[in-house]
Amino acid sequence: MGRARLAPHQKKVQRRQATLLFVDESGFSQKPSVLRTWAPRGQTPVLRYCFNWKRLSAISGITPQGYLYLLLRDGTIKSDQVIEFLRYLLRCRKGRMLVVWDGAPIHRSGLVKAFLHQHRRRLTVEALPPYAPELNPDEHVWAYLKYVGLANFCPRHLSDLREEIQRQVRRIKRRPNLIRSFYKAAGLLLRHPMSS
Repeated sequence: MGRARLAPHQKKVQRRQATLLFVDESGFSQKPSVLRTWAPRGQTPVLRYCFNWKRLSAISGITPQGYLYLLLRDGTIKSDQVIEFLRYLLRCRKGRMLVVWDGAPIHRSGLVKAFLHQHRRRLTVEALPPYAPELNPDEHVWAYLKYVGLANFCPRHLSDLREEIQRQVRRIKRRPNLIRSFYKAAGLLLRHPMSS
């Protein structure tokens, strides 16, 4: 019986005996993601939300084994929050990690580069090609959260939004097959599952 063929990113991970993580950032606001829904005939659903909505930002990473890691913060994600997330990953995962992310300026900042250099024995970074967000399976986490988990959700307060995001993330974490499906949706074949 022949051996399973590995995708190129898996070969690099296997050679380095590292955990593969695709990482991305996104934002959430009190303004709902409006989607078509069901209602009794003649009773049009009404969504009420504040026009002065506030925002939360998130950074997450997913593995081919079906793990999801997320950091949620007020405001925007900056270099300090990227470093905080990388520290979180270093605490959560043992061994080496290969982080794949886009070429956003915060990923190339001096602070992030210095942190990566300091932790180069455990953290390796690869950049996705420019203008190719569809290659990052973590993008599908955001799409799922916004258009399935948070669809038509109208939080009155930012704390309500935070609680609902955390609840939806817990639901996703309990479904590793869903997380693995995000890799398939990005066109990444997982022919040879790697150990967690």
